[in-house]
Amino acid sequence: MLGGYGVFGARLARLLIRDGHDVCIAGRNRAAAQSLAAELGCNALRFDRAGDLTALAGFDVVVDAAGPFHSYGDDPYRLARAAICTGVNYLDLSDNATFCAGIATLDDAAQAAGLCVISGLSTVPALSSAAVRALVGDEMPRVIDSAILPGNRSPRGLSVMASILAQAGRPMPIWRGRKWCRARGWSAPRDYLLPDGVSRQGWQIEVPDLQLFPAHFGAETVVFRAGLELGVMRYALAAFACLRRVLPFPVNPPMVRAFKIAADLLAPFGSGRGGMIVMVIVGQERRIWRLLAEDGDGPFIPAIAARALLRRPTLPVGARVALEAITLQEAEAAMSDLRVRTEHASEPLDPIFPRVLGSDFAALPAQIRATHLTADCSRWKGRAKVHRGDGLWSRFLGRVFGFPEAADEIAVTVIKTVTPKGETWLRRFGHRSFRSRLVATSAGMTESFGPFTFLLGLKQHDNALHYPVVSGRLGPVPLPRWLLPISEAREYVSNDEFRFDVKLFAPLTKGLLVHYQGTLHEMASDTPFHGSSC
Repeated sequence: MLGGYGVFGARLARLLIRDGHDVCIAGRNRAAAQSLAAELGCNALRFDRAGDLTALAGFDVVVDAAGPFHSYGDDPYRLARAAICTGVNYLDLSDNATFCAGIATLDDAAQAAGLCVISGLSTVPALSSAAVRALVGDEMPRVIDSAILPGNRSPRGLSVMASILAQAGRPMPIWRGRKWCRARGWSAPRDYLLPDGVSRQGWQIEVPDLQLFPAHFGAETVVFRAGLELGVMRYALAAFACLRRVLPFPVNPPMVRAFKIAADLLAPFGSGRGGMIVMVIVGQERRIWRLLAEDGDGPFIPAIAARALLRRPTLPVGARVALEAITLQEAEAAMSDLRVRTEHASEPLDPIFPRVLGSDFAALPAQIRATHLTADCSRWKGRAKVHRGDGLWSRFLGRVFGFPEAADEIAVTVIKTVTPKGETWLRRFGHRSFRSRLVATSAGMTESFGPFTFLLGLKQHDNALHYPVVSGRLGPVPLPRWLLPISEAREYVSNDEFRFDVKLFAPLTKGLLVHYQGTLHEMASDTPFHGSSC
């Protein structure tokens, strides 16, 4: 096992010896390999993947647990090819998307040799994909949302730290709302709930799931986050990510070691409890698999997929990424001797419009309902015409709120994104755009434009959805009725098309502020990466 004395490699070695395998600890640090081998009662070998690889001969399987896999140089699959040439099965614990996906180039050689060559046999994508398949069965998920959330007292390897630091603040592609978007490493935090009511915060990072799951599972959205238990560490890394957005300097070994020293100084704080969560949305149901590892056993989780696969009597032939290389049942069996608890849960999806409208939502035409059942991000496009008020007051307010300029015909897109509190709508008319935030409250639906928040009297009438303004406020200060805009806004269906007709009148003068009307339909799924922002 290459890197068998590292954070995850050592734990995999312990598990394999527990299962009765003959293990040889290998790596460039001969002293570290011999020390662990003496403790475990197995053999040790000095082995450098960049050096002579003839020592592979005579082994059944080589497991690369060294990493970091994003920095394997110009010949990243040298070890895997050497394993095939010497008749040895190859497995690795890579968490790098490009490295994992590229292993398929060795499939012909692996098939011809009758060998198993699998990359990514770790928490991601092996365990995460097994959990997704168990949750969705034969159905197609709309959203896949996963997170790994270790405890602060869990040991940190230099390879993992180098991988996270290297992507902090740097652009990465994510599949959201059936479109490739550009996000940033260590951004967009979100809270997750683990078993026992343990709450942790995760931040977006790049893992193989982001590139592999959209095509494999057919999901509309795939997101992944990782967390640090201590707030001081999370936000320090966020500040580092922000700095690298402005100054994209490289991450070098001295920098990684400096972060490692700082992290080790904080090791006594927090806990050793860590976990993982995989959530999918299927139809209008949210299905969840959660894992909680007690103090000391969390670092075993990245080794579980390899342990589960090596428990099989035979290994699959061919070279491929570790998507569904094991089943969740096999993974949970491989955790049964660890202090790990897992749980499954399901709950109905609760979009804000059905929540506010109640039974009236079901009375709306299907075309209208479809636009208000966003699971994570939905995109709509169409054509519109826009009229603007001529008065000075109306023109001033139109500029303040960013309303579109007058046009007889203009392309329009609406991007609806679910947030922890509701939804954000980004409307684009040609090159102009304006954004609003919708939240379901006990009083009804509110819509906010910057500091202005308006309570909407949503109602279903004559097969249409109407949006009258009931009240408003500027920040926390209520607006008197004479300062409220008048809204004649509705969504309706004509000729089987979703249509909108929004007419707003300015407060005080009651003159026309803006009137835009048109049609929308859901945008087709994307395939190439365009680099737009989400």
